[in-house]
Amino acid sequence: MAFAAGWFENQSIWMHMSYKYYLQLIRGKLYEQFYSEMKGGGMLPFMDPKVYGRSLMECSSFIASSAFLDPSVVGRGFLARLSGSTAEFLSIWRLMFIGPNPFVMNDDGDVEMQLIPALPLWLFEDKEAGAEGARDEDGNLIVSYKLFASIMVTYHNTLGTDLFEVEPTSYIVTMTDGSTVEVEGSKIPTETTVKIRKLLGVETIDVYF
Repeated sequence: MAFAAGWFENQSIWMHMSYKYYLQLIRGKLYEQFYSEMKGGGMLPFMDPKVYGRSLMECSSFIASSAFLDPSVVGRGFLARLSGSTAEFLSIWRLMFIGPNPFVMNDDGDVEMQLIPALPLWLFEDKEAGAEGARDEDGNLIVSYKLFASIMVTYHNTLGTDLFEVEPTSYIVTMTDGSTVEVEGSKIPTETTVKIRKLLGVETIDVYF
């Protein structure tokens, strides 16, 4: 059974499939191409709303094209179950901010944590758009996000460059009781990693590159 023309895979305007393509770009470590596609209007925040035909706050998995027989449906946006514009974007976000394997096993078989984002410098500070970046007390550009919807993670870009597969040089893990764990190197040791993974009293993680 085939879909009607202008619907789903059959000639619709399908952002769903575009996002699947973008996911494979960043998964394949084609970072320059991925971010070029994103900033060039391929992803929703960077689209021209006049071309998109609706608010950029409205996510449409696909738009019924002019090939659809019912003119009252043409141009309407629809959000399919498990759309690539939502499910795939979560995977994209994870690769951008966290990396493919945040938890790894060491040679002794114990779990450790390593955050290796894939973030361009313009997401810290976009001079072309006139967007000034946030900075820490030392003047380094920073970006932050919530890990597990609970732990505030802040990346300190001391290099002032794109962070593509750059390993951290150190971490500061702050606990809810005010104590801190300072880690030198690219991986967080097992004891602290387990507390992070189980959300046991961890307030923030500052990561330095």
